[in-house]
Amino acid sequence: MTRIQFAQKAVITDGRKFLLVRKSCEDPYNPGKWEFPGGRMESAEGLDQHVRREVLEETGLQVEPGRIIDMWSWEMFWDGEQVRVIAVSRYCHLVHANASAPRRLSDDYIDAQAWYSRGELLDLDVIDSQRTTLKLVAED
Repeated sequence: MTRIQFAQKAVITDGRKFLLVRKSCEDPYNPGKWEFPGGRMESAEGLDQHVRREVLEETGLQVEPGRIIDMWSWEMFWDGEQVRVIAVSRYCHLVHANASAPRRLSDDYIDAQAWYSRGELLDLDVIDSQRTTLKLVAED
């Protein structure tokens, strides 16, 4: 039986640019590709709490979650188990411009983060599942 997990991706903006993170070459699924920060929800987490935790963990930034942009799903194997991930992307606005040190987990496989202007977004090599979100953000 396939287990279902929920995930969120944060489209973080400072009002001019957008923050993305890059997967390391050790990532088993999308090495070297860019994506919006975020990940799978832990048990007993609220939706806003979840996206705030993921962003703080991966980028060191504090954000305020906003509206949903897109929704998609994919299947993957995780710890030897088939998992269907249902994900949404959401706009998130910076609460504080000063970042603390990220507290990335080893299975985050993130090796960089960078801010990009709206016009630069479509030129990035992003994870395929996030391409629709990227296009919607670039055209918004």
